[in-house]
Amino acid sequence: MCSAVVSQAWLATCPKGLEQLLAQELQALGAESTRETVAAVHFDGPLELAYRACLWSRLANRVLMPLHQFSLDEADQLYQECNDIPWESHFSANETIAIDFIGTSRLVDNTMYGSQRVKDAVVDRIRREEGERPNVDTKEPDIRIQVRQHKGQVSVSLDLSGESLHRRGYRSGQGSAPIKENLAAALLLRAGWPEMMAKGAALLDPMCGSATLIIEGAMMAADIAPALLRERYGFSAWKQHDQALWQTLIDEAEQRKQVGLDRLELDIRGYDANPRVLEFATLNIEKAGLDEHIRLAHKPIDQFGRATAEYGLLITNPPYGERLGDLEGLRPIYAKLGAVLQKNFQGWKAGIFTGNLELGRETDLTPSKQYKLFNGTIPCKLLMFEDLTSRSAKIEERLSTPAPEQTLTEGATMLRNRFVKNQRKLNGWLKAKKISCYRLYDADIPEYAVAVDIYGESVHVQEYAAPNTIDDKVARERFAEVKQAVKSFAKDLRGHVHYKERRRQKGDSQYERFNEGPSETLAVQEGQGQFEVNLSDYLDTGLFLDHRPVRRLVAELAQGKSLLNLFCYTATVSVQAALSGAARTLSIDMSNTYLDWAQRNYDLNQLSAKNHHLLRADCLKWLEGDGELFDVIFLDPPTFSNSKKMDTVLDVQRDHGDLIRNAMARLAPEGVLIFSNNFRKFKMDELVMRQFSADNITAQTLDPDFERNPRIHSVWKITRRSSFG
Repeated sequence: MCSAVVSQAWLATCPKGLEQLLAQELQALGAESTRETVAAVHFDGPLELAYRACLWSRLANRVLMPLHQFSLDEADQLYQECNDIPWESHFSANETIAIDFIGTSRLVDNTMYGSQRVKDAVVDRIRREEGERPNVDTKEPDIRIQVRQHKGQVSVSLDLSGESLHRRGYRSGQGSAPIKENLAAALLLRAGWPEMMAKGAALLDPMCGSATLIIEGAMMAADIAPALLRERYGFSAWKQHDQALWQTLIDEAEQRKQVGLDRLELDIRGYDANPRVLEFATLNIEKAGLDEHIRLAHKPIDQFGRATAEYGLLITNPPYGERLGDLEGLRPIYAKLGAVLQKNFQGWKAGIFTGNLELGRETDLTPSKQYKLFNGTIPCKLLMFEDLTSRSAKIEERLSTPAPEQTLTEGATMLRNRFVKNQRKLNGWLKAKKISCYRLYDADIPEYAVAVDIYGESVHVQEYAAPNTIDDKVARERFAEVKQAVKSFAKDLRGHVHYKERRRQKGDSQYERFNEGPSETLAVQEGQGQFEVNLSDYLDTGLFLDHRPVRRLVAELAQGKSLLNLFCYTATVSVQAALSGAARTLSIDMSNTYLDWAQRNYDLNQLSAKNHHLLRADCLKWLEGDGELFDVIFLDPPTFSNSKKMDTVLDVQRDHGDLIRNAMARLAPEGVLIFSNNFRKFKMDELVMRQFSADNITAQTLDPDFERNPRIHSVWKITRRSSFG
């Protein structure tokens, strides 16, 4: 039993978008030092914790035991490093194995080849130690090994799960397009079901299909371990498996299940218009042992009467065009669902999971929250509704009451009028250029020092730090008037308004996350590209609107060429360049948060990692080394940075000369460097002006929404001087 008390590192994988929820779940199970990464969470703890994660995690796909990590500098190194791992301490030649090889690189550009080399290394090691070799079984192996290569690093892990943990063991039948069990659990968690079930709420899925959502909801309510029905795990044939410890956890889970079922008295129901699908749902519910606690009935959505309970959660995953029928054929389904919610479910919460927001709008309801998730590779949204009054009814109510302008203060009225004036000026340009994200107002009236940006149907308001001469009370009163004006102006927009209010605080606290609750993100369109913006959590949203023309310029310059993007942030410049035909791009930043965000932008635009790479590095240090040359370089450093990850403090005015010279050393002979910064008093280094051809092109990089603020950024086009000049 000593293995159960030794703490070590583990890795739990999950679908993209569930990382935060999974980290919280692992912490509740007792995990230490959780660290989120893309589609996975690192955590520390004893073997018992890993077993608990396999048994109790409702969100994880796999629980992995990292064995070895190394930099891949040459192809043959893959075999040797994997051959050096003491596999004989984990399994014998009697066990069958399977290798899951994930990721490609310049050295190993084929996953089948990578899997074969690792298999050879493992088999040769066992043969050398035991005289016999294990066989390969790709379908139901005794031991599953995962090898992942990413950015030159290879990680080798033992898979304790076996097959994916989303396979609970209860689904014997299914409809035509079921969601996975762990995604269903995530939807319920985002919808607030655990808090609601504790208050005795009802649970209803009007289009239940194979009943995954209501089964997962019932299992949560009855405290049933999600993996209790599973018969096979990846650790079952592992030499270090502690069967006594595992049996103790199983016995505990069985006892909790019995107690939970005895106490379960919630009203949980599922309906569907397809009787054949309900047969599958019935089989699944029976196999989960919940047939006494879940009711099913054949009922089309338009036949719903009043809710059976005063308070509950209606949650469903209707078709959205990727699975059943075409868009026009699905509109009536969403319209009927919205009508049923408005008429018969007042006082309830509702959640609709869809991959098509256009269909979601057919409900004629305004979501109170939206959560971005993925159904496989399909970007989707969970739309949450707490006020089930239709948009049209709200509009009628607003029209029948006095206009909000009558209640505005004089200052708020003046500010709102400025918003309207600016909008009218921009409308023609916005329509012609098909721009949906733009700056509406930028401290045009000095007393109201805010920037107001429009992102589709949502509004982002950022307060500028007030000077010391302004009393804090006055600043607060003016910001309150800003809120009045914005609320009046944005009353017909369907999205949310997000305020970023700056107050005089000590240290770096004003630059930390603004939102402690769930993140609210949306995908926006700019030119050919789609970008993820986060309007709720940070001061910046992930898309610098003033750089819109700069992104166009770099994309044009990089067509058919190579691009180096330094201090890349969320890599929006690289995405636009790649979509415009850049042959290859390298984007560098030292923030894992931004690089993960950049990867999501790449995924949104289906950009392959083969030609478009992300690199975590200190740009200052990276530029000091020798390396490949690039046709186009985009250099956009922060105005000031004293990050703990950097050895030096960066001051763009003081340091930009050396920074530009180092970047020019990586520029191809006929290349172009675009240098940008946001320091409003910036002056170009005189030596740079003498050494290179440096043209200030700022005036060419200001779209109409930023012409009122020509000092928003400074942009320079820098090339080598002609030898004939």
